[in-house]
Amino acid sequence: MNYKTLHKVSYGLYVVSSRKENKFNGQIANTIFQVTSEQPTIAVSINKQNLTHQFIKESRKFAVSILSKDTPMKFIGHFGFKSGREIDKFKDVNYKVDDAGVPIVLDNAVAYLVAEVIKEVDVGTHTIFIGKVVEAEILKDEEPMTYAYYHEVKQGKAPKTAPTYIKEEPKKEAESMVKYRCKVCGYEYDPEKGDPDSGIKPKTSFEELPEDWVCPICGVGKDEFEKEE
Repeated sequence: MNYKTLHKVSYGLYVVSSRKENKFNGQIANTIFQVTSEQPTIAVSINKQNLTHQFIKESRKFAVSILSKDTPMKFIGHFGFKSGREIDKFKDVNYKVDDAGVPIVLDNAVAYLVAEVIKEVDVGTHTIFIGKVVEAEILKDEEPMTYAYYHEVKQGKAPKTAPTYIKEEPKKEAESMVKYRCKVCGYEYDPEKGDPDSGIKPKTSFEELPEDWVCPICGVGKDEFEKEE
């Protein structure tokens, strides 16, 4: 069975956020869809291990920020590969809090939705939260990012807790320049492409990268990379 067939299913890329008492948290998600139109309801699938799951389960509210096509990979890595148990994800991030106290991420968002949970479905590793839409706004007239674009153009990876995570086998291609893979998030540094977003030109070997260079997705240093065999 070719599990990569599932990558052909259409998704977007979002920040799902919620609160617990006076604390905020958010995470990257792609499995969000509209369920009904009258009354508008949406569903989101969240891994039970994630802190955001705990926040939504307790507050019964969540916001969905729809990310733009030009969202930087470091921003996606901040919300997708870092834990709110260790850092304050909302520090230095532009956001607002609605009347119900739900934090809404505004940076890199083209629009947002706020929903109140009316039902939840246990699907093993994840919970599907179904919410009644209580607020919706368009922020920018820009194209949202699709999950296919994130994978194919941005070369983004899915966290292990994502509903769409697929374990990839190491590539065994003969390359003129050696590739290195991040042990934390799976990002592959390809010397042929470089890292233009960080000012690294194509044809720059891994050894030539500055010592302060970090993974463009999850932000770890060069010591967390391993050579691909």
